[in-house]
Amino acid sequence: MTRQTFALVALAALSLAPRLVSAQAEAEKSRTVAGGGVLVKGWMGKVDAKEATAGLTIENAKLASEGKDMRVTTGPASVYWSASNTASGDYTVTATFNEPAYMSLNSHPHPYGVVIGGNDMGTDTQSYLYCAAYGNGNFIVRGFGPAAFQMNGRGAADPAVNKAEAVGKPVTQVIALSVKGDKVECAINGKVVGSYAKADVVGAGKLKSTDGVYGIRFAHNTDAIVSGLKLSK
Repeated sequence: MTRQTFALVALAALSLAPRLVSAQAEAEKSRTVAGGGVLVKGWMGKVDAKEATAGLTIENAKLASEGKDMRVTTGPASVYWSASNTASGDYTVTATFNEPAYMSLNSHPHPYGVVIGGNDMGTDTQSYLYCAAYGNGNFIVRGFGPAAFQMNGRGAADPAVNKAEAVGKPVTQVIALSVKGDKVECAINGKVVGSYAKADVVGAGKLKSTDGVYGIRFAHNTDAIVSGLKLSK
């Protein structure tokens, strides 16, 4: 094989890689979790519309207490909240996510993170914004209004996002979403990784408001422990 031919083959392989990853993601179906449901008093949950269309419910994922923390195991992609957890004006919502065994339930990295601006939660018209981290160093800021809308495309890498040493190894992320004046910011492990104008996240097809319920969100087939969920002004 000539150098030129080798280079062409390599370029072709690289161009196919994103398609292969995308196909892998689409092929991985959501599991069902034994003994599932929302098992933390005062909390509620709802699966994504796509998961519901496939016949899955919040009973196929699991939110449970683990000491003073909470453990989420999915199942279908799900959002969880307590109606007593609300925020308005300028604020920051923070939580720590510990994935004990990276990619233990999936064939590729899946994210988890914090939710703000929740309105009409539990209904088909619910809206909210979330910032979530992957154990491979990527993060995503995305919302539902009620259709999905992207703030940083399909996600992006940032050095602040921790990477697991290997599949099966633990990885921890501290994730915060803040509303500050006319901006909404996501910080991971103490660094702002995404900053957006409030006008770009609130409006038709997006959030009703940045005021609302806060909580947590997990993609499908993911397992992690959530600690220290808190609101600060």
